[in-house]
Amino acid sequence: MFSKTVFVILVLYISSDFSHGQREIKFFRNDYIYLEGVQNFYKFHTKPQTWAEAKRTCAQEGAALFYPEHDNEVNAVISYWNANYSNIGGIILGLSDILVEGLFETIDGKPISEVYHKWQPGQPDDYQKKQDCAYLTKKGDMDDGACDSKYYFVCKKSLQSLEWDYKCDLPGNLEYTFNKDIGKCYKMHTTPVNWMDAYAVCRAEQSYLAVITNRMEADYLAALTEPASRQRVGGEYLRGLFHIGFHNRLYEGWQTVKGTPLHNADAWWGKYQPEADGREQCGAMFYTGRLTHLDCTTKSFFICEHEADIANTTSITSNLQTDNEELYQ
Repeated sequence: MFSKTVFVILVLYISSDFSHGQREIKFFRNDYIYLEGVQNFYKFHTKPQTWAEAKRTCAQEGAALFYPEHDNEVNAVISYWNANYSNIGGIILGLSDILVEGLFETIDGKPISEVYHKWQPGQPDDYQKKQDCAYLTKKGDMDDGACDSKYYFVCKKSLQSLEWDYKCDLPGNLEYTFNKDIGKCYKMHTTPVNWMDAYAVCRAEQSYLAVITNRMEADYLAALTEPASRQRVGGEYLRGLFHIGFHNRLYEGWQTVKGTPLHNADAWWGKYQPEADGREQCGAMFYTGRLTHLDCTTKSFFICEHEADIANTTSITSNLQTDNEELYQ
């Protein structure tokens, strides 16, 4: 019924028709906790980040940087906080006056007067004209702080806004496309980043940098990159190449991000596998579907993949392994 790869938290709503025992099942990521009193999902991040970084991290997880809507929510979150993260003294909130000084708003545009706002005495004071973001203490009061300082933070997904992509077995707002013949879901990212950041983005989306397993998949990804190849984005990055999921960062030979060795030389551009030493230890794909290697710090577009729940989707075509040349063994 559910994916083997996603350990889910379940929230059951019993239908008003009890005689039929109908239930609607809602679920989110296994790294989020559901607080029943406020019917939302939350995740405490214990690696401090700036306000912009925290906001981006939550978005990558299909959630939003937390701010409390009302007393009940702040009390529920603080109760869980004190019970599980008592060493954390404060968290950055999805509240700031970055756009207009003195006008605090939520990340989704609500004025602070419409949400929880219990400021400490004399706050916010915009000390040294550098404090444009709000943070919350575990006592429930708020202060302003510098947005470029690093803080702990919480991501939130409201049950009301939760949608699910059943084909891809992912939250419905992550924009993955399901390929029924391959049995995977894919997403092209057109914000250029280095290989390590691309890897982190895919993992935040409960996915991996794409791993090509056969000729069909290589051809599909090549077709997927075609619109992106024509797209022009500002900044310095390598056009025509796309980070995907293989590397030699461990200097143990070329392998996928899932630990599978790469053996087939025909998969590489020029039909040769590069040497295991040198600076170019991260994997990429040309727009033709052929593999190449590059410096891991090079910025480029990238492709994430997610294994779909095959039991709930169309079966993979039986000729995948017999009629298509396998690129990875």
